[in-house]
Amino acid sequence: MELWMTATIAFGLSLDALAVAIGIGARNGHISYAPIIRLSCSFGLFQFFMAILGWFAGQAIVNWIASFDHWVAFLILLFVGLKMIKEGLEEGEEQGEMNNDPTKGLSLLLLSLATSIDSLAVGFSFSLINIIIWKPAVIIGLMCFTVTAVGMLFGRILARLLGRKVEILGGLVLIAIGIKILIDHLK
Repeated sequence: MELWMTATIAFGLSLDALAVAIGIGARNGHISYAPIIRLSCSFGLFQFFMAILGWFAGQAIVNWIASFDHWVAFLILLFVGLKMIKEGLEEGEEQGEMNNDPTKGLSLLLLSLATSIDSLAVGFSFSLINIIIWKPAVIIGLMCFTVTAVGMLFGRILARLLGRKVEILGGLVLIAIGIKILIDHLK
């Protein structure tokens, strides 16, 4: 497969991660670079490993996952989005102060999983057309890492411009992505 085709696929897979990263970056307007690195590494690694897992999984497992992957992604994004909206509506907290950092712990794991499920299917499709997965998986992971970091930085800029309530916008974006995933799979 040509490099430009692989890069285009990788960019497409990274768009959900980009939207999530913008929302989280906006939520955490004055954060250090550690959360950016955590989120970028996690999203990139999940995209990388899910592509490989999909490639090795084979038809039976992918068909089984395909029957409910959209519901898993929707519920995770809905949960995290509603939580962000709730926290954005709470009074008395300074901008960027967080009780729960979505770039740590269970939230990070769930977001990484939700944004990388499509990579599983891409890895599987590569196995059907006899494309060795290693090079595409590395490109997918690196593209996602880069796009996520850019999204977090852009989100930080939005937070400076729009203030604390931008967290509500981030939550709405996550929910909208979840709804889009659900609608696309239920057609």
